[in-house]
Amino acid sequence: MDGVHESWTYSELVSQVARTGRRLTRDELDDRRAVGEAAAAAGQSLRSAIRDHVVATRAAWPRTETGDSADRALAMVEQVVDALAEGYERAQRLAVREEESFRREFIDDLLHGRSSLGRLAERAERFGLRLAREHAVAVAQGPQAYSEADPVARRVGEAVHGRFGERSILLTTKEGRLICIAPGDDQDVLLHFAKQAHAATDGGQVAIGRRHAGAGGVVQSYEEALSTLDLAARLGLDAPVLHSADQLVYPVLTRDRQAMADLVTSTLGPLREARGGAGPLLDTLTAYFDAGCVAAQAARTLSLSVRARTYRLERIHQLTGTNPTDPLHRYTLQTAVIGARLLDWPGNDL
Repeated sequence: MDGVHESWTYSELVSQVARTGRRLTRDELDDRRAVGEAAAAAGQSLRSAIRDHVVATRAAWPRTETGDSADRALAMVEQVVDALAEGYERAQRLAVREEESFRREFIDDLLHGRSSLGRLAERAERFGLRLAREHAVAVAQGPQAYSEADPVARRVGEAVHGRFGERSILLTTKEGRLICIAPGDDQDVLLHFAKQAHAATDGGQVAIGRRHAGAGGVVQSYEEALSTLDLAARLGLDAPVLHSADQLVYPVLTRDRQAMADLVTSTLGPLREARGGAGPLLDTLTAYFDAGCVAAQAARTLSLSVRARTYRLERIHQLTGTNPTDPLHRYTLQTAVIGARLLDWPGNDL
């Protein structure tokens, strides 16, 4: 009811209805609906909006010579509406808190594999998930932590639900990350989520776990996505979207940590004897293998001259006894370099 023009319009409407007893037209009702929408957008409560209208109605209602019975009736209506709206809003706030608590408890149980499978599946149906089907989980990580109330999370949710609807898709947050759970056979949902999350988080990274069946499958896909994000951080993988299925070789390589540590120290340990330590030569090997063993591209990545790059590769050969350019030696060196990145060597003693 803010603004002179708005008050005048509604006052005139009240006066006309009081004089003629007519019903409101469709346009007049649409106008009131628009006022209600504007009030909600401005953060005004339903109770306040209704009370404003009752007060304005009472003020604009024509006085008659027969007394003020209409005014007394409207005064009573004002009190009754205020009390009813207060009780309604109180119950609504309680229901929202209970729903949020139920939803958060369910999400925690789902992503950590807690609760019985039967009970979990029953609760999942309330959110449109059929856990007997295969599901996959995408996890987005940005430069800051996000909650479900965060504008970033709301923006991503609106984009995904606006395109695919809400059925069978669960969007949430966990430990500051954005999460999307979707049917495993509908990769378009996860890819669209990844695209929107990458943009909304200003270049955040998204990992998509493999599809698995059952409630335990959701947990497995979620943990795969988390592991892939951790792996990307350790290996310096900067692709905006990573698929766990494409990174399966790394868990295999690190399954026996001690064996990998032995390979790293025995193969790359001699690089510590180089002037400046192992770091520069390890960076050279990393760039060389990342470039597909194309020496010129590796040199550009390192901002080195061809001569300097050649010297470094030769020095690596001298120290380790393995030649990076020899296909017979290359696999051992490359595996050791991957292990060094995963184990944070030479920063950590193995």
